[in-house]
Amino acid sequence: MPPTERLGRPYTFCPFSTQVDLSPALMARIILDRYLQDLEGAVPSKPVLNSMLKEPSLIPDQTLAKHIYQCTINDCCYGPLVDCIKHAIGQEHEVLLCDRLKERNLSFLDENQLRAMGYDKTPDIILEVPIAVEGHIVNWIESKASFGDDQSHCTYLSEQFWSYCNRFGPGLVIYWYGFIEELDCKRDRGILLKECFPTDIVTLCHGARHDGPSPPGKIITTTTTTTKTAAAEEEES
Repeated sequence: MPPTERLGRPYTFCPFSTQVDLSPALMARIILDRYLQDLEGAVPSKPVLNSMLKEPSLIPDQTLAKHIYQCTINDCCYGPLVDCIKHAIGQEHEVLLCDRLKERNLSFLDENQLRAMGYDKTPDIILEVPIAVEGHIVNWIESKASFGDDQSHCTYLSEQFWSYCNRFGPGLVIYWYGFIEELDCKRDRGILLKECFPTDIVTLCHGARHDGPSPPGKIITTTTTTTKTAAAEEEES
């Protein structure tokens, strides 16, 4: 019997989520998983489960589909709708990062370009010419449109950041919504944390013109400091 009929009348799942201490979308996922097990006699695959959560009309029981949909759209922390919002915000901040790099005439490759070159796991930005930030060399930049807490940062370290360091050298992670200060403790191992695009950047220019006795081809460093105009500050405010 479909779960929406077990009480003899239609009911809504959402209020029950607080009683079982689960988010509405997570509770809906558990209910859908059990429903599909009863229907098919086997544990549903993750792609099938995710596709039905994203598109509830695929669920055979349309009454259940309606309640699953209500749960997903009434959840502000979990579920396919929230994932779409997070993805959109992440894309927005990646565009912001690219704009900041272009403003400073820094040459770089973005994630799409790197994947086209055959890289399977890449940061958002690879700098074609490294920069230095607060005395640390930066070869790559990763944009995170979230707050860097201990749990998420540890996950990013194991799944992303360390592999970036091993492949591309030291880099910079920007947590646009801030981070726990104590997490910025891996600088000596090649991971620098910031909560905004750095304003003081030392650019490394190979073969730059120079006036001193240094031989041609020596790496010359030039410091680029961002100065905001009054008009720019008013626009941001």
